[in-house]
Parts: sequence; C-alpha cells; structure tokens
Amino acid sequence: MRDYDEVIAFLGEWGPFQRLIFFLLSASIIPNGFNGMSVVFLAGTPEHRCRVPDTVNLSSSWRNHSIPLETKDGRQVPQSCRRYRLATIANFSAMGLEPGRDVDLEQLEQENCLDGWEYDKDVFLSTIVTEWNLVCEDDWKTPLTTSLFFVGVLCGSFVSGQLSDRFGRKKVLFATMAVQTGFSFVQIFSTNWEMFTVLFAIVGMGQISNYVVAFILGTEILSKSVRIIFSTLGVCTFFAIGYMVLPLFAYFIRDWRMLLLALTLPGLFCVPLWWFIPESPRWLISQRRFAEAEQIIQKAAKMNSIVAPAGIFDPLELQELNSLKQQKVIILDLFKTRNIATITVMSVMLWMLTSVGYFALSLNVPNLHGDVYLNCFLSGLIEVPAYFTAWLLLRTLPRRYIIAGVLFWGGGVLLLIQVVPEDYNFVSIGLVMLGKFGVTSAFSMLYVFTAELYPTLVRNMAVGITSMASRVGSIIAPYFVYLGAYNRLLPYILMGSLTVLIGIITLFFPESFGVTLPENLEQMQKVRGFRCGKKSTVSMDREENPKILITAF
Repeated sequence: MRDYDEVIAFLGEWGPFQRLIFFLLSASIIPNGFNGMSVVFLAGTPEHRCRVPDTVNLSSSWRNHSIPLETKDGRQVPQSCRRYRLATIANFSAMGLEPGRDVDLEQLEQENCLDGWEYDKDVFLSTIVTEWNLVCEDDWKTPLTTSLFFVGVLCGSFVSGQLSDRFGRKKVLFATMAVQTGFSFVQIFSTNWEMFTVLFAIVGMGQISNYVVAFILGTEILSKSVRIIFSTLGVCTFFAIGYMVLPLFAYFIRDWRMLLLALTLPGLFCVPLWWFIPESPRWLISQRRFAEAEQIIQKAAKMNSIVAPAGIFDPLELQELNSLKQQKVIILDLFKTRNIATITVMSVMLWMLTSVGYFALSLNVPNLHGDVYLNCFLSGLIEVPAYFTAWLLLRTLPRRYIIAGVLFWGGGVLLLIQVVPEDYNFVSIGLVMLGKFGVTSAFSMLYVFTAELYPTLVRNMAVGITSMASRVGSIIAPYFVYLGAYNRLLPYILMGSLTVLIGIITLFFPESFGVTLPENLEQMQKVRGFRCGKKSTVSMDREENPKILITAF
C-alpha cells in the first residue's frame, strides 16, 4: 500500500496550487487575531470616579474635594469607588466652611457611588465597562467576560476535530467562520452584560474551531516540506497580523459597538474563499469518496501545469488501507506507567503555565504605561520574530534546551521589571515585550515537542489533553491581569516566577530531537533525573526531523 504523499508526489512541492492554498488558509486566520484580543479594547476600563450630580448645591471648592484621595503608584489620585457623603459636605458648603482649612477631610464619612460614575474619555469613548458600569463592586465581571470567551475556546477545541472528521474539513471551516462572524455581529446589539458574555463565549467556540480546522486542512493538502512552514510562518504569523491590525481599528474607532462592527466585516471577505479552497482529498479518501478526491487532485495538477496520471488512486488498495483498525486507547493510557504518567503531568503543567504567561501578557496591555494602542501593536509585532525564531531553533537544536532557554529568558526579564524605576516606563515596556517574545517562542514549540515525546498509539490523545490544559491556562490568565488593579508589579512577579519554574521543570523532560519517534510505551525516553540510566538502542537511533505539525494555539 502506497503512502498518500507518494501518490500525489507528481504535483510537486510548491506549485501555484500549493501557494494558493497556503496563503488563502493563512489569510482566513486574520479575523482570529481580531476576535482573540478584541476584549482588550471592547472591555477596556478607563479611569473613573464617583459622579457628583450637578443638582447638589456645592461650592466649587467642595465639588473639587468631594472625592477622597488615595496613593496609587506613588502618587495621590481620586478614589474610584468612594466619595464623601454628599449630604454632609453640602451642609458644610452651605455654612461657608472650607475643605482642609475648616474641616478635616480624613474625618468625613464616605459612601459608595450612589449616582454612578464619571469616566475619562481620553482613551475610550465607550466600552462595555462604561456602558454597564462594570467597576467597583462589579469589576469582577470584566475578567469573567474574558474567561468565558476562553471557556468557549475550550468547548470549541472539543468539538471542532470531531465535526470536521464527521462532516468534512471544508464545510466545518466555513460553518465556523460563519459562527465567528455572525455571532460577533449579533453582539453589537447586546442589551446587557449577560447577553454580551454568552455571545462572546459562542464567538470563542467559532474562533478556535476555525483555527483548528484551517490548520488541519492545510496540513492535509500541503506537502511534507511545506507543513511546518505553514504551521509556524503561515497560520501563526497571519494571526499576529490580525493582532497588529486590531489596535489600528481601535485607535480610529473608540466606540465599542462600532469597533465590533468594523472587526466583524472582514469576516465577510472569507465568503468567496469557498470557491477556491477545496475539500481535503485525504478526508475524502477516508470516506471512500475516491472519485471526488481524484477530481480535486486533477484540478491541482492542471493549475500546476502538470499532466496527471490516468489513474491516480487504486480503490482496492485504498479500501484495504482504510479497513485497517487501530488499537483502541483511553485517557488512562497516558498514566499507564510511572514514566509516561510523569511526562504527562509535566506536559500539562508546561502547557498550562506557558498559556497563562502568553495570554496574561497579551491581555495586560492596557495596564502598561504609555499609549495602549501602540503597546498592543508592539505586543502583536513581537510575535512575528518569535515565530520565526522558534522555526529556526526547532530545525537545529535540542528541544528541551531551547524551550527551557526561551522560558528562562521570558521569565527572567519579567522579574526584572520590579527593579526598574517608575520613571523609566519605556524600559518596563521593553522588558514586557522581551518577555512576550520568550513566552510566545516557547508556546509555538510545544506541539512539536509533545508530539515527539509520545508513542504513535497515544500521540494524538496526548497532544489533545495538553492542548486542553493550555485552554485552562487561558481561562485563568485574565485574573492575573486583574491582580494588577491592586499592585502593578504583582502580575509580572507571578508570571515571571511561574515561567522560570516551568523552564526548570522542562530540563527534566527527555530529549526528542533527532530521536526515532516511539511506536509503543517501551520505546519512550525516560524522564531525566539526577541519575540518568543508559539510553536504549532505540533512543540512540538518529533520523531526520520527523513529520510533526506545529501550531501556536
């Protein structure tokens, strides 16, 4: 029985057909960069203070001193959630007393913002925070909105693969694009926070499903030599492009509803792609739809100006191939032996904590000093060299050393932020971007590292479980950002410490670079400790880089 790649070898590696598929599928990922990080601007929290109604009879002096002060980042600023009791200061104002001279402000009774809030409009004209007052007692709703988006991402991760296996890659790809675009449009008409958040979770389901299915479709259509480039410099880089374009939209459109409309419209440009992106011939073959698969390959050959063989597939041969039954495996097989259980637990920790670092740094952009729009652009821009660096490192160097190295780099520079003087804001921003570079590079290497560690029998399951752990990390990440409201440095101290910790743990993984992919549990490399046993004969066998798929999310 011939391998599929051998059957279609006559098409070549990088003809017009492959280039078209590469760029169209990569371009379809750009809206994911919009939706994935749009919450930074849709749910931005501007500076705010209690509203003092104009109807309250206060002198200009008392009106200026109606809000208590607090120390924040070394300076005195008005409190966001408290004001002096209006009835009391109105009496003082009527009596002609002056604040600070005749009245000790520290002794005055305070009250909550009973008349709402006044929001600073220098950065945001309107967000879901200002529209539904998600501040003070309700400030927990803002990180919950982001977390529930990633809960939707987690659910989408569950169903996208199964749906594409059942109904086909192409149909599910465009159906999930429609879900992402359609529900984003419906979000514009949200009447309350609850409606917005539920719709946002559904958008998250569509977003990750679109990403995963586009990734699967591309890796199944493209040749072996192009797949790794597609998985890193293709889909990941185009995601970063969408991420970089997001602050450009947000800068010119400061109202959250109009911004969401502008971010939704590019999804409509994906509709014409239906007539250019074919179904996966591999999937059609798995469904025994040989004639349709052969028709797609014939069109590809014509586009590449190649004369295809008269009979591309031998139906009997392929039917025999598809009739082979794979041994059933369950999740407990990832804990069957002490060695594989240890690797699984460490892999789950590696994925989850790396994901926490990546998304917390991305979502924390509004808390950085300087212009939020420029900082968001830089946060997306730094991902491009990070993906390119990961691709270069994966080609030539041992996996555990390069992953640990970029994690040490990322965590180390984040820990340095606490020693930077407050006046050197540009240095802090630079360190944050360098930290994002390290964490992003590590994140983009995890698929290839995990896939190389596990034997063929449980490889897909292992990648799926660890990928799910990264979704859990993304759900937790908004609460790391939330801690910044209490202490500006606390998120960086926690992220830096956890990133360095997981970098240390990475050094105890077995090495997979240049090692034959294991086929069973006995062939798996052993976890490294203080004593290293003698390597097995299998582990000493060297080969070219195996056929592994890489993705960043």
